[in-house]
Amino acid sequence: MVHFISLHKLADDVDDARVDDLMRTSRSLLLRIQEVHNVRSGKRIDPENEYRFCVAIDFESLDKLSMFREDPLWVKFQHEFLDKVSVDSTELVYETEPGKNVKYS
Repeated sequence: MVHFISLHKLADDVDDARVDDLMRTSRSLLLRIQEVHNVRSGKRIDPENEYRFCVAIDFESLDKLSMFREDPLWVKFQHEFLDKVSVDSTELVYETEPGKNVKYS
């Protein structure tokens, strides 16, 4: 199982209501993608955390993650929602099954 995390620094003018909308939109839109097993999104708790918004998604494999990255719903979410509020972002990918060689993820 592959765990994908997308962290976003948001523009200063993005208020908490907009972040809440991002959370709702990400969950409803991204769960429609066939390759997605689980979607979690959230807002920062610690004000010192520079990443105010995150999306975390589980996939069966890196191949499924690659398919997801090209899915029109993910592309739409990025362009219509994230790009309008994000000033910077980073993505992290982890293997979540103990003992599995990441070469076969």
